[in-house]
Amino acid sequence: MENGLRLRMTSSAAPSALPGEVPTSVVLRYGVGQLGAQVFRDTPAVLLPLFMTTMLGVPAWLAGLVVLMPKLWLIVCDPLVGAWSDRMKAAIGRTPFLIGGAVGTTLGFIALFAFTSYPSPTIAAAAICALFFLASTAFSIYSVPYLAIAAELSGDPHQRNRIMVLRMVFATFGVLVGVGLAQPIIAHFGGGASGWHMMSWIFGALCLVSMLTTASGLRRVPLIHAGAVPGSLLDQMRTVGANRPYLVLLATSFVSNIGQAASYTVIGFVFLYAVQAIWLIPLFILCMSAASLAAQPLWLWLPRRIGKPRAYVAASLVWAAVTVTWLWVDAGGAGAGAGAAVATLPGGQPVNVQHLLILLRAVVIGSVNGGFILLALSMMTDTVDYQRRMQGVANEGVFAGLFSAMEKLAFALGPVIAGAVMSAFGFVSSTGGAAAQSESAITGIILLYSVIPAGMQLAALVIFTRYRLPGAAPIS
Repeated sequence: MENGLRLRMTSSAAPSALPGEVPTSVVLRYGVGQLGAQVFRDTPAVLLPLFMTTMLGVPAWLAGLVVLMPKLWLIVCDPLVGAWSDRMKAAIGRTPFLIGGAVGTTLGFIALFAFTSYPSPTIAAAAICALFFLASTAFSIYSVPYLAIAAELSGDPHQRNRIMVLRMVFATFGVLVGVGLAQPIIAHFGGGASGWHMMSWIFGALCLVSMLTTASGLRRVPLIHAGAVPGSLLDQMRTVGANRPYLVLLATSFVSNIGQAASYTVIGFVFLYAVQAIWLIPLFILCMSAASLAAQPLWLWLPRRIGKPRAYVAASLVWAAVTVTWLWVDAGGAGAGAGAAVATLPGGQPVNVQHLLILLRAVVIGSVNGGFILLALSMMTDTVDYQRRMQGVANEGVFAGLFSAMEKLAFALGPVIAGAVMSAFGFVSSTGGAAAQSESAITGIILLYSVIPAGMQLAALVIFTRYRLPGAAPIS
């Protein structure tokens, strides 16, 4: 089985495209692993700060550092895992990495929310930091080879974009589950410690099943085998450093992801304190996810029409324009005419104008957010293919590892920025539940969900103007 894969891989004498269209069954088997990966990627990013500040009494600034420290390790870990999987792929394939990473990620996720009674907030912060360190390392062992495989499934840029579109479909379901259903599940099981524990077991099981499905489903799939750059990791990094399109895209995604991470960190706080409708989160995520799924054919068609770079810019501009409008959210929908109920949900919950505008934002954001995220990853595989075409070799794992490391660093810096801003604006931490916040603290939360991420996305686009890939459509 693995031997068959190795024979097919090593029999590819040149780094050319595998013949024909990648079968839909292969694309699905690849994409399903992103469901569990997205749950692990997003749920701790959204819930760990909330868990630490409202259940463990950890100050907001310290909660941000707790998330940051393991991510700093991943700057080194991800490229090392990538180089390791590159060296081992001819002998054992990437499957063992996927299996080991899936199991470790699951156990780590469950452990993060397993304890709520610590002697002090400082000890709680240290324990969560250690557990997140181990869980993040296991996720690196899975996620880096997983991303590298995307560049090895086809030499056709449109086929790789198709792979990323299906991957984004599963990522959207991951967001829907990991962010949209987390709070309802916690509440369903009584809230407090028992609610957090049950949520972690349910989501941990989902991570394990989806990630192992990909690990087993890709065992017999032929991959492009272009050989590897010889030498140490430093030698391989020099090769990566000579790939200018990759470096520009890496910097673009890094800046963009910092803004995304800052907004992810405070989504629970926005609906709890600014909107004062925590019950709206599942509906918000549902609308955003449904719009993202409906828009996937657009992101399959538009890059063929105008090129991936232009499609990326278009999606980013729309997202930034809509994101900045969160500035005009009124606490509790108390603005002129916003508080009057205009409809009632099936469960009897009244909905006002502000709620409807929030759901409208969800639709637009969902339509374009998945677009620029998947296009960034799709263009990353293009830069790896460019490396194969120029030099005849490409260490896909190293490219994927560095890209993954910078993404994780960005998603660590986001909570640090969020924690610093929230503390500067006077956010008050608590134990056992949410505490009332000042108007200043709520303003800081809104800024983190509007101006800061929108500004970071525009800054990323400035960097992206330097992106040039031979054979690709120009940006302007």
